[in-house]
Amino acid sequence: MPTAEHTLIVASPRGFCAGVERAIDIVNHMLDATDGPLYVRKEIVHNQAVVEDFRARGVIFVDELDEVPADATVIFSAHGVSPATREEARQRNLSVVDATCPLVTKVHKQVVHKSEEGRDVVLIGHRGHDEVVGTMGEAPDSISLVTNVQDVEDLVLSHDAPYYVTQTTLSVDQTAEIVFALKSKFPDLTGPSKSDICYATQNRQDGVKELVRMGIEYLLVVGSQNSSNSRRLCEVAQKDGVPAALIESVDELPVEELASKTSVGLTAGASAPEYLVQGIISHFRSKDWSIEEHVVMDEDTRFELPSILRGRKA
Repeated sequence: MPTAEHTLIVASPRGFCAGVERAIDIVNHMLDATDGPLYVRKEIVHNQAVVEDFRARGVIFVDELDEVPADATVIFSAHGVSPATREEARQRNLSVVDATCPLVTKVHKQVVHKSEEGRDVVLIGHRGHDEVVGTMGEAPDSISLVTNVQDVEDLVLSHDAPYYVTQTTLSVDQTAEIVFALKSKFPDLTGPSKSDICYATQNRQDGVKELVRMGIEYLLVVGSQNSSNSRRLCEVAQKDGVPAALIESVDELPVEELASKTSVGLTAGASAPEYLVQGIISHFRSKDWSIEEHVVMDEDTRFELPSILRGRKA
């Protein structure tokens, strides 16, 4: 039986970022405002619990717009879409509400601006991720994707003075390594004055590093397997020698791995709802573990709803 010496240290901030909260608020607003089916292209955010909750309330998730009837209402996910997808929606007369995170939109604008200047753009990101697909679609003829240092070594560009941007949910440390490799190979490389990596992604990674410094023996990350920022949290701990598990709920707790631990850290990816975290906290409390909240920093970023929804009640 665990004693008070067994401690679950819960990081704060954790869970929903401003972009995710905005996207979820948009769907909630549109559920009330839309007559007939409400469609969402791709997962609104990368969390199965959030998606299943909306699905149970009547939201229809589709992979592509050809699955949406003409003249219907469709929401674009927080990860953003390409201009080709926007044009397809226009041609099919779909009513579109855009839930793209403003930080992703900022990256898209950089890509468009730099490509219009005639510069090669290098995107650091994970191939196939929804955000990366949308970003590359902004300038398909002048953008190259790199995922690791080896990709940089193999990269061939047509022009001098390339510009780099990044997916917003990457590992801060791994991205720095790739940027260093890019600058070593392309001395005239420039990039954004402020990192494209989402403030919440960085804050949650900093929180994990803090838990590791506190001596946790294991890290639990609440998030879905297809959540890039959640997977990066596990990697941050593992890089420093602390085993980590990405779980979606209390049902997925790695019981055998935790059996010998006395200090466990807990955090949540930027698309994971707080009630899942609280379920895990309740489980540990029921096993007589002490619960310690560790505040790394305060977070107060908020994003406005799209103008067409402001003033409406959810």
